[in-house]
Amino acid sequence: MELTVFLAVLAAALMHASWNLLVKLKLDRFLSLFLLQNLMGLMGIGMLFVFAWPSRESLPYALASGILHTGYNIFLARSYRDGDLSLVYPIARGTAPLITLLATWLVASEQINAMTAIAIGVLVSGIWLVAVGRSKSLKLDRVSLFFALGTSCFIAAYTVVDGLGGRASGAPSGYAALVFVLDSIFFLVAGLYMRGPGILMKVAPFWKSGIVGALLSATSYWIVIWAMTEAPIAAVAALRETSILFVILMSAKFLKEHMSWARVAGGVLVVLGAIALRLS
Repeated sequence: MELTVFLAVLAAALMHASWNLLVKLKLDRFLSLFLLQNLMGLMGIGMLFVFAWPSRESLPYALASGILHTGYNIFLARSYRDGDLSLVYPIARGTAPLITLLATWLVASEQINAMTAIAIGVLVSGIWLVAVGRSKSLKLDRVSLFFALGTSCFIAAYTVVDGLGGRASGAPSGYAALVFVLDSIFFLVAGLYMRGPGILMKVAPFWKSGIVGALLSATSYWIVIWAMTEAPIAAVAALRETSILFVILMSAKFLKEHMSWARVAGGVLVVLGAIALRLS
């Protein structure tokens, strides 16, 4: 993986971890995601005035992405409702790279070398070690576990769709903008249906902090879509999950969640996997 792509995806991982922390700290999780997603939609509209529009061939991918992201947001919000951030996050992200690897091989016939496959395996092993290396004080009931694992499936699905869509678009930035707009439209409809029109008044007072989260989230995924046009989708998807390192550090610092030796060891594996991806 080229150094520029590698560093860009690491920056995206830090941004991704940061906005997930904001979701945990602020509003009801669903409301936080609703606010962020709709602000990202407004950003997407602005981006469409600046960047070239994606090709027609990429439109079905963008539509599918909007639907998948809506499912992802609903599942993510539910898994965060009762589970601890530093446990839910690694479980939600942990299986996605492996599913993505399998999907890109089956659907896109994308080939990766043995070094890349091993690097992905090491990184994912570290993520899962972080997830299971927890104290009894951390909680995750069976329902939250179901939604966390379901979130992994949505992550893998939209990653593959957007990787292929970005490549077909001829304009990754324009494609990212269109995805943000469609995501916003679908989630706006879902939010109004699930919470009623009053949802708009509930989130309105938090628009300032919402802009920060939306900027982090949008920039993070914008980088990822571009990176997937420059490197194998599965490798980018796995490297993005180094965000788990930032999450566990932030959780320990701001949320006072437990840091065990197993979690530290898992973090080391994530770093080693990332280094291996860079060298592969």
